[in-house]
Amino acid sequence: MSKIIFHLAFPIENIPDTKKFYVDGLGCTVGRQTANSMILNLYGHQLVAHVTEKLPPQTGIYPRHFGIVFPTLADWQALLDRSTAQKLNFYQSAKHRFSGAITEHRTFFLTDPFANLLEFKYYTHSEAIFGASEFSQVGDLTG
Repeated sequence: MSKIIFHLAFPIENIPDTKKFYVDGLGCTVGRQTANSMILNLYGHQLVAHVTEKLPPQTGIYPRHFGIVFPTLADWQALLDRSTAQKLNFYQSAKHRFSGAITEHRTFFLTDPFANLLEFKYYTHSEAIFGASEFSQVGDLTG
C-alpha cells in the first residue's frame, strides 16, 4: 500500500500571517494558493488554510487542536528548538508526561495567529500511540 496522507482544513484570517507562522515558523512548504486559501505540507500531510471571519478562541486545548506525533525524540526536539528560535507562541510549554508508564510522552502546544492550537508529541513507547487501551486517561483533565 502506498503512503496515506492525512488532510485537514482549518480557518485562518489572512494569507500573510499564515505564511509567517506555518512556512517561516514551522517550516511547511506551500502548494497551491489563491487569495482565500493555501495548501501547506506539514511533514508530508496536507493542511488547507481557508480565509474566514474571525472566530472566537477556545478556552483551553479541548475540544479542538491538531498536530504531529513524531517517530523520534530527535525529530520532536528539533521542532521544539525551531519553534523557540522562531519565537512562535507557545500555548503550553514542553512537558514530559506519565514518566515510566507505557503512555509516557513529550508534548508542547503552539497557537497560530488565529488561535488554532497545534500539539506536537513524541511517545517513548510507540505502541501507546494507538494502543495501551488498559489505560483510561486520554489527555489532561484540564485544558
